[in-house]
Amino acid sequence: MASDPPAQAGPPDSAIDSVSVLSEDSRRRMFAFIRRARRAVTRDEAAASVGISRKLAAFHLDKLVDAGLLRARYETPGGTRKVGRQPKVYEPTDAQITVNIPDRRHELLAELLLDAVLTERAGEDATQAAMRAAEERGRQVGEAARHETRPGRLGPERGLTACERLLDRYGYEPVRETPTRLRLHNCPFHPLAAKAPDLVCGMNHAFLGGYLDGLDVSGVRAVLAPEPGECCVRLGTGEGEGASDETPGDR
Repeated sequence: MASDPPAQAGPPDSAIDSVSVLSEDSRRRMFAFIRRARRAVTRDEAAASVGISRKLAAFHLDKLVDAGLLRARYETPGGTRKVGRQPKVYEPTDAQITVNIPDRRHELLAELLLDAVLTERAGEDATQAAMRAAEERGRQVGEAARHETRPGRLGPERGLTACERLLDRYGYEPVRETPTRLRLHNCPFHPLAAKAPDLVCGMNHAFLGGYLDGLDVSGVRAVLAPEPGECCVRLGTGEGEGASDETPGDR
């Protein structure tokens, strides 16, 4: 329900992998030491902070770099050049790691609402601005995906396959019920959707509809079809699907 996600909105597996790297005690303590230092830290300093050898510290530090939690470079501490090779130093990246099971994307909803406030037009009320912002963002995401993948003509079946990748990335937990119908088993905006279903589900519906337009999927539409414990939107051809007449607030 937003444009390209920020660092904390990456695939859930990446976040889980990053957290698992921090499960080792020495590694976690070194990471905390480096974050508190507010400067680049050498291997010797990191090793001393937890009382382990320089070689073992290097192993743990490289694991943190591989996980995207630290970055490494060569630099002389204090800026004083010395003869010989400069030592390797480590500092935190800007990555923010969030793990939610099931996946939640409240920061994306907040971003859309902020967009709506900042771009509200004359004659629009707050709800109308939010729906417009969500639809526009969905279309932008769909156009970007089409430009990146260049899928050619997308009919219902191929179009839903293309949609599954993005929907999985954003935590919707898509399930292909039939070749032309996609059910979304998780609501990334729960419990906020339960508190303001007309607003949140409406924005979700607008975003997914805009995404289909931007991706240029023919014959598929986003339909409000609330089910307890699931996303309020379903994607499909609408043929013989019996879309619910229930409003989001009736869930």
